[in-house]
Amino acid sequence: MSLLDSRKAVAESVDEPVPLRRWLAVVTMAVGTFALVTVESLPVGLLPLIGGSLHVSEGTAGLMVTVPGLVASATAPLLPVAIRRLDRRAVLVGLIVLMVAANALSAMAPTFAVLLGSRFLIGVSIGGFWALAAGLAVRLVPERFVPRAISVVFAGATAANVLGVPAGTLIGGFTSWRVAFVAVAGLGLLVLLALLVLMPPMPAQQAVQLRALPRELRNPVVRVGVLTTFLLVSGHFAAFTFISPLLQSVSGIDATTVGPLLLAFGAAGVLGNFLAGAAAERDIRATIVTISVLLTAVLALFPLIGRTPVSGAVLLIGWGLAFGGVPVGVQTWILKAAPESTEAATALNTSVFNLAIALGALFGGIVADHMALTGVLTTGAVLAVLTSLALWSTRSAQERPAASLPR
Repeated sequence: MSLLDSRKAVAESVDEPVPLRRWLAVVTMAVGTFALVTVESLPVGLLPLIGGSLHVSEGTAGLMVTVPGLVASATAPLLPVAIRRLDRRAVLVGLIVLMVAANALSAMAPTFAVLLGSRFLIGVSIGGFWALAAGLAVRLVPERFVPRAISVVFAGATAANVLGVPAGTLIGGFTSWRVAFVAVAGLGLLVLLALLVLMPPMPAQQAVQLRALPRELRNPVVRVGVLTTFLLVSGHFAAFTFISPLLQSVSGIDATTVGPLLLAFGAAGVLGNFLAGAAAERDIRATIVTISVLLTAVLALFPLIGRTPVSGAVLLIGWGLAFGGVPVGVQTWILKAAPESTEAATALNTSVFNLAIALGALFGGIVADHMALTGVLTTGAVLAVLTSLALWSTRSAQERPAASLPR
């Protein structure tokens, strides 16, 4: 073959479209991420129902968010090391099977102890799947489509953060909290079937080394990003874990209205996600500071002016708008901070994200049990305002052009 023919063949291969089956596999992983992140926070809107059914306080019921968050935080960095060179497709299938079984156990749990045990298993599924999904998605498409594949997978997590909990709350409110767990298990079965049909074998490319994670913390910009993630996410979940009793006790909102209001929260979160994504391209530091200031204001004002159904609903929508921008904001910061080692930095940030969910819910539960319920709002506001102080007091190399970000 001549040089001209070789170049022609390469050009044709570059222009060759990606098979639809590959894109469907990427979408399947996004749906899997959506299902797992949804089930991690599913109890948030169902705390009064679950606590009343199993005879535990709302603060104790908050452990249903803490336990999987802690387990996922540990699993995210450890499972890729533990599975060594196992076929990643088989591992994903196993994790989804575990998720389905754990949700079935949650739905049938006769006691709170059994329910917590099932949530431990959920944490393993969440941490493992999230650690592998994005890295496998990029292997399914040519290099020029890698940014698009990553964005699809991240969209699953973003959608779960802003829509999964409201949907679960609606299902649980109109039926039973147990039915909500069954519904997510059903979604997991669909993901399992899609993985078996669409995902090709994915042999390990190389053994994962644990030392790459702590090495990222030597980068001061990564450290600020990780701290920002921890403060914003833990502050949010310290308060949001108890959003259902807060809306009912502070704003006087009927329990049947909580689900629809959380859908409005989710819609505002989607808008916040897109607004923050666009703003982060121009000035990532100012974007995250704006998010933290808005979150601080909403949480601080809620116990003061959120004492009617209308004002409570307005503040909840503002809350959704603010937190909707958090995942894309902190992820953009991390990608800009470590453009040469995005996988390790992202794994570290994912671990901290889940740890923040767990510790935020845990500390919120302690505050809810030993102080006034509105104390969780003050806790969240303090952590959010600390984010602004940390960002403004740290000089950063984040002023890179938008083109340096993976797309």
